[in-house]
Amino acid sequence: MTFDLITENEHLWAVRYDDCLDNVLDSILGQWNDVTWLRNFFKHNIDDLASYFKITDVNQAIYDTIEDSEHLQCLIMDISPDADLDKIFRPLENSRTSEMLLGKEKARLRNTPCHASWLRIYAIKLEPGIYIITGGAIKLTRTMQEREHTLVELARMEKVRRFLLDNDIADKDSFMDFLNEII
Repeated sequence: MTFDLITENEHLWAVRYDDCLDNVLDSILGQWNDVTWLRNFFKHNIDDLASYFKITDVNQAIYDTIEDSEHLQCLIMDISPDADLDKIFRPLENSRTSEMLLGKEKARLRNTPCHASWLRIYAIKLEPGIYIITGGAIKLTRTMQEREHTLVELARMEKVRRFLLDNDIADKDSFMDFLNEII
């Protein structure tokens, strides 16, 4: 696994898994803008879409996904000096109230006009304002444990967290030291 710099201020990184050509951010954004991929996904998951979001029109789901993807990408890629990733990413567990070492986090759009956004970007928080994206998913159920594709994302987060811990990475400084050693 390697890590691609996403923002020049070194606040956002994305994992590039060994078996992948692109980093995970590029991959998920590509999927979320691929009409064919989205049509297959929503046809396969139409029951979840209908029961949780009350949407039965696959074309509407595709349109909403592409719209939300563009907005989420703009939020994530904001490189202005005032950009604060801590306002976008939240603890993965809604019940978590305190910081934890290499915490698992999620980002999603808030206050979308028609329905809650089902797009999620998952990351590990190195320290306040510094994140490593581990993946993303279209989450159509209440919990991630309910579907295989979101379980895969949970496993990826744990794999990256374990990799960081195994390499004595606990903050931005140790992460940068690690990156400098492998170059």
